[in-house]
Amino acid sequence: MNYLISAPDAPLRASIKLPASKSISNRALILNALSYSPYDVDNLSDCDDTNLMVRALNSNDRDFNVGAAGTTMRFLTAFLSKVVGEWTITGTERMKNRPIKVLVDALNTLGARIEYMEKEGYPPLRIFGSALQGGEIALPGNVSSQYISAILMIAPLMEKGVTLRLEGDIISKPYIRLTLGLMECFGVKASWTGNTIRVLPGEYKPVRFQVESDWSAASYWYEMLALSKGGEIQLRGLFKHSLQGDAAGARLFARLGVSTTYTRDGVLLRYIGDVCDKLVYNFVDEPDLAQTFVVCCALLNIPFRFSGLRSLRIKETDRIEALKAELRKLGYVLTDSGEGVLAWTGERCEPETNPVIATYEDHRMALSFAPAALTRPGGIVIAHPEVVSKSYPRYWEDLRTAGFSVRERDM
Repeated sequence: MNYLISAPDAPLRASIKLPASKSISNRALILNALSYSPYDVDNLSDCDDTNLMVRALNSNDRDFNVGAAGTTMRFLTAFLSKVVGEWTITGTERMKNRPIKVLVDALNTLGARIEYMEKEGYPPLRIFGSALQGGEIALPGNVSSQYISAILMIAPLMEKGVTLRLEGDIISKPYIRLTLGLMECFGVKASWTGNTIRVLPGEYKPVRFQVESDWSAASYWYEMLALSKGGEIQLRGLFKHSLQGDAAGARLFARLGVSTTYTRDGVLLRYIGDVCDKLVYNFVDEPDLAQTFVVCCALLNIPFRFSGLRSLRIKETDRIEALKAELRKLGYVLTDSGEGVLAWTGERCEPETNPVIATYEDHRMALSFAPAALTRPGGIVIAHPEVVSKSYPRYWEDLRTAGFSVRERDM
């Protein structure tokens, strides 16, 4: 199935209730389970990753299939390693090719017993859950923050706690801070000094917890205003002092002409102009915003150099290669250094006459390319639009609310 997305006839004006944060939802679910809380987590994200996490935590099964949900795979692997019993966890073919060795090795060092069922270093896994000893471990600072978060969340329940030393440059610090902040909400405070995080043995406390809206999802509405060069959008459920690292998008989009006013209910976005001539930024702390800004800057003809993108190679797809391939269809030639740097200098090529944007089983490809309809008189065609269910299931309905035409089109 394909969708043809066409721009509204009038300037953008809408009030949108964004989905709840997937990052917060999945962490809160693990912490809620570890605290043996009698309360449900309120305002959970209605997305694939979170629904799979809920299903797994509420299941009496010993065999889990988490589909394409990377967060669920990593957090559940750590969680199950401390739950007495024998478990298996698997996913899609793509998931079976996403590395997990760093996490498995670290957990085994801390006393877990986890085995590979097929290919060394990759799911599916067999987990023999038991009490964990804990202790000191070292991890490269440039690994996925989800590995680090998975370990930190179960750390207080280990006999010795965990002293985690991160070696080299640390990427995605805000996601680690998010995890530590949520752990504190549930009664466990860790210390982070330099490159060392210490979590002492302790117990989580049950609390009533409500998930805030998703700043990553907000970025696509910022992108729409930047591309439309007019209008205003109200996004409900966002907080100024958010634990989410992607809240930095508000500051960065100011350079692309979109202002942010914080209100009692969320934020009000307006296009005010005053756009930069070139954008240089290190996305090491906000990798999930990279696709939004790559697409937005190219379509605005703003040259850019974005660094800190190494982790994009091991997401739902190789996002760097996917961005290069799909923007070439629209006439933009991107370059990458192989060192986590993606750039556009203004180089153009002949665009395809009727491009269809491939989504590579990656929700953020569909989410970030759909706003391109605002710059194309014939609209933009998105292949496999159902992938947005991973993080923003109501995206297409919300676009219609804002005046976009979203029509099914034969492949």
